[in-house]
Amino acid sequence: MGSDTPTTGDFGQRLRELRTRAGLSQEALSHASGVSVRALADLERGRTRGPQRRTVRALAEGLGLDAAAAARLEEAAAPGRPRPRTATAPAAPTTLALPRDLQDFTARGPALAHLLDLVEHADPARPVVTVVAGQPGLGKTTFAVHAAHRLAPHFPDGQFALDLHGMDPEPVTPRDALARLLRALGVADAAIPAGTDDRSGLWRSLIRDRRVLLLLDNAADESQVRPLLPGTGPALTIVTSRHTLAGLESVHRTDLTLLRREEAVELLTRIIGPERVRAEAQAARDLADLCGHLPLAVRIAGQRLLGRPHERLGKLVTRLAEDGRRLDGLQAGNLRVRAAFALSYRQLPEESRVFLRRASLAAGPHFSPETGALLAGLPYDEAVACAEELTDAGLLQSDPATERYRFHDLLKLYAAEQLEAEDGPEARNAALDRAAEWMLRRATAAALRFDADHHRDAPHGDPDPAGAPVGREEARAWLEAERAQWLAALRRAHDTGRHRQVVDAAEAMHWFSDLNQHWELWVEVFRRSADAARALGSRREEAVHLNYLAWAYNLCVHDPHAALTAADAALTAARACGDRLQVGWALGYGAGALHRLGRAEEAHERLREAARCLREQDSPHARLGELTVLNTLGGYLRQAGRAAEALDIHRRSAEICRAGIPGQPDELVELYHAVAQQQIGNDLATLGRWSEAEAQLRQALGFFEAAQMPAWSEPARLDLGQLLSATGHPEARETLLAARDALAALRSPRQDEAAAAFDGLSAGA
Repeated sequence: MGSDTPTTGDFGQRLRELRTRAGLSQEALSHASGVSVRALADLERGRTRGPQRRTVRALAEGLGLDAAAAARLEEAAAPGRPRPRTATAPAAPTTLALPRDLQDFTARGPALAHLLDLVEHADPARPVVTVVAGQPGLGKTTFAVHAAHRLAPHFPDGQFALDLHGMDPEPVTPRDALARLLRALGVADAAIPAGTDDRSGLWRSLIRDRRVLLLLDNAADESQVRPLLPGTGPALTIVTSRHTLAGLESVHRTDLTLLRREEAVELLTRIIGPERVRAEAQAARDLADLCGHLPLAVRIAGQRLLGRPHERLGKLVTRLAEDGRRLDGLQAGNLRVRAAFALSYRQLPEESRVFLRRASLAAGPHFSPETGALLAGLPYDEAVACAEELTDAGLLQSDPATERYRFHDLLKLYAAEQLEAEDGPEARNAALDRAAEWMLRRATAAALRFDADHHRDAPHGDPDPAGAPVGREEARAWLEAERAQWLAALRRAHDTGRHRQVVDAAEAMHWFSDLNQHWELWVEVFRRSADAARALGSRREEAVHLNYLAWAYNLCVHDPHAALTAADAALTAARACGDRLQVGWALGYGAGALHRLGRAEEAHERLREAARCLREQDSPHARLGELTVLNTLGGYLRQAGRAAEALDIHRRSAEICRAGIPGQPDELVELYHAVAQQQIGNDLATLGRWSEAEAQLRQALGFFEAAQMPAWSEPARLDLGQLLSATGHPEARETLLAARDALAALRSPRQDEAAAAFDGLSAGA
């Protein structure tokens, strides 16, 4: 178009001048001409091409123009209208029409609303570009096509869809893509420039004033997309890609997530019909779960069932429930989940493929780059780069707050298949052994920071001292985040006969476990360490770890039968090797189990025997054992209605703490003192000595909170709340509410007691 040719912008400017000269607002001209206010605004801003002749005539009449002025207005409108095709260069009909929309499209309401909002509030001079990216199978193309059909009325100048074949070995080049787009606009082959930049420039000039929608599906990377994007004007471009295309500037992001369970069931319903879903409602929900709520997988399952109208949903559920057959079951015709994953996998460089395969060996729902590096045999920085590349490719999901990654369930199955096919058992076992060795050494070193005998000294033995957690808080955070990994490492060490490593790791965990009584995994940790000690032939260590196991059964999973069995076995081992300290502990743990089984008198007798056994010993550890036994015995006596006797016992325990225990750190003795204070507070409350009881309970609670010991602080909070409730204290409601919620989160056996106490207070309010 030459520089002396009028543009559509001339018409808008001319119309605005004529309206202003006539003293008319847009509303007034709309009323006089019958042209809507919105259409007038689009015309004046240049958002609409040259209007049709009848629209110009209506505007001329509404403006009261004479014949000459009306002709000049028509002349300004003419250049913006589509030019007639010439006989010498007929344009082929466009081959870039939008694909067929799916009638069973489901969900994605917020994403669609977001796109519509972008379009309705867009600056007409600035084209809107949105990128729809994500993992294979999310339904990016389906969403983009559906959105394009929904938005088509906003783009009357054309809708074009172009598959860029980003997952093919040779994606479409920008030069070829531009040629197809230009032909779709009616540009003859002879008029298409040779170079990519010239084609891009012509493309942008031809659509700069047109309201067109461009769907660029399956983009490979930013360099493929950039030359195709409009430069100015009111166009909308929707780009889909399995890569994030993070390098594209000034674009909006449309984030698709996995379907919710009910949305996955709704998609299944739309494919196979509501009757079959209603007939097997639970099977439909199970099927959605086995598909991982991934739209492609749900669609494949639905299409498979649609082709087998008499097959029960439960039959497919049974097939898919077997991990080894799930990907085989998720195929229908040429739709295959495995094939969708393979497209992305084949695009990866070798190092990233290795990382993906080996990462499937990681335990738990997520893993750190550290774990990935160990399994893949890569330096840490290279592992991070691989994890990020896989995230950009949609094959891993990154945590929004921490540097951790997770698989979609089906992708993990695919990665495990590739591991089996490409790595073999030798490489697999080497990866597991390498990771287990490192993880268990790190876990042992981190847990030792909580060991009372180490007095908070920095422990030795970490496999990477420079990168080791610093201090207790970092050690606690690492042990929490990596517990699935170090537990898997402990299992691996146990199963491969590295018994000394298992015993040492579990011993290091002993004190740390006390801070996290709500972790059920301690039963497995100490069961394996007791087995390992037995395999080593160490009766003393066997007694120690059987006692730890009895503790875990008592306090972590609340199984007194198993606790009593473990405590009795510990007692036998301790007596066999003459370890009086472990005899005392075994008697105490056995007593706890007996009390929970309702055998109170037997429990009291064992505790008195344990106290005598421990009192006769001079070691600091015997004093700690004696304190534990005294506090427990007093608590049981109070529950039996002997509060005064319990108070005497608990005061004896407090006196031992105040006197100090040589060789033990002050903060550990203070912990035992806080336990005694809690017990004394409950004794006093039972005796009706409310103010004295409140002071003791508040002091105990304050210590447990400061030490960040929720398994200890929340029962103390419940005790305080019950006392405050009994005395009508205004803090009672808030205290009981906090205790109720926290104890439920900890799965404490006292959670029902807390709920009843709070409900009773609320009912009486």
